[in-house]
Amino acid sequence: MPVLVITGTGTEVGKTVTTAAVAAAAVAAGRSVAVLKAAQTGVRPDERGDADEVARLAGAVATAELARFPDPLAPATAARRAGRTPVRPQQVAEAAAKLAAEHDLVLVEGAGGLLVRFDEAGGTLADAAELMAAPVLVVASAGLGTLNTTELTARELRGRRLDLLGVVIGSWPAAPDLASRCNVADLPDVAGAPLLGALPAGAGALAPADFRVASPGWLAPRLFGTWDAEGFRAREAP
Repeated sequence: MPVLVITGTGTEVGKTVTTAAVAAAAVAAGRSVAVLKAAQTGVRPDERGDADEVARLAGAVATAELARFPDPLAPATAARRAGRTPVRPQQVAEAAAKLAAEHDLVLVEGAGGLLVRFDEAGGTLADAAELMAAPVLVVASAGLGTLNTTELTARELRGRRLDLLGVVIGSWPAAPDLASRCNVADLPDVAGAPLLGALPAGAGALAPADFRVASPGWLAPRLFGTWDAEGFRAREAP
């Protein structure tokens, strides 16, 4: 798995923190890791972007960012409003290949959901994943509504014959409601792929040293961690 694409089922589902956790767990397992942010939006040139946040939390990882646009919009729209050239799927694939030549693992973080448009031709992160023939990790929310967005994402991946590695819950609440608890069992069913982790709510606010120590405990062995999906389900599912 030299390249892993990480997408969300939407915005604000914990994708960047999950990317940081996978990076931290991989580094702890002795892997060299690079993180590629395909297109950063909503950030000024002097502000920290998602790749910077991953590096802050995960530690010794290389980072790359193909483009950033100031408006907090879909990359294609943000590029158009800024009067700048958009990022295209082929550029993402080429940048990931270069990083993969020098690192054991490249994590490619998208922007929002799988089909958010990167350019005026409708290019998406899914197109980039196809070009790379890379597996995709889906980060989903815990609560009500997540089954629909997760299944739609999984169906799109299957339709493109892309490998859905699994699903990670990007923010697991300290006091989960009934919908969240039921979703522990239902998410892997609707995705047709295993649940590979659950990050506690507020994980990104931890001190970086604490985050790095804790990260493997939030992720399954497939993601370089020690998290036990069956034990989690036994504890949390109703």
